[in-house]
Amino acid sequence: MSKVVLATGNQGKVAELSALLAEHNITIVPQSDYNVPDVAETGTTFVENAIIKARHAAKITGLPAIADDSGLEVDALNGAPGVYSARYASDIVSGKVTDDDNTNKLLCALAEVEEAKRTARFHCVLVYMKHHQDPTPIICHGIWHGSITKEKMGEQGFGYDPVFWQEALQQTSAQLPREIKNKLSHRGKALAQLVEALSNTTLAE
Repeated sequence: MSKVVLATGNQGKVAELSALLAEHNITIVPQSDYNVPDVAETGTTFVENAIIKARHAAKITGLPAIADDSGLEVDALNGAPGVYSARYASDIVSGKVTDDDNTNKLLCALAEVEEAKRTARFHCVLVYMKHHQDPTPIICHGIWHGSITKEKMGEQGFGYDPVFWQEALQQTSAQLPREIKNKLSHRGKALAQLVEALSNTTLAE
């Protein structure tokens, strides 16, 4: 079984990606197991930030690395919070920003926006690097369309899941069973692309 370091400290992402990759004989190890410090996400796109994180983790651990950079794009907010999704509320919260802080700020920003104009989509970019100098990293991009509710619903998932509405299912992402979310989500779609790409290449030892 191949061991790959996941360049994130988000335990929700670790659990989600571990479950999705286990059947493909890939063991995901969080970068915290190797005391990898966070790296500054100085990119202006999801792709740039994912590459920065993957290269950093691969260099320190000596292992192949997968990095995820994801975020929520809301049409009524001109694409915000975008690449700043994880720290959206940093301007109004001192200290560590929580999922609730970010979600509460989003709901406030959309308070006067009518239902038909609350469209949004999640983006996920997954980057796989065989080593930190890999000149041809695998880059996969998944998109999940939905809209933003006016209140939080559901206890599953993390991040903006409690306010991300799926019209066809009449549920938020946070209300969906994990197996359904994994098939529909931006991360699930990006991961399906990654698994297909990895099946056509050789994982570094």
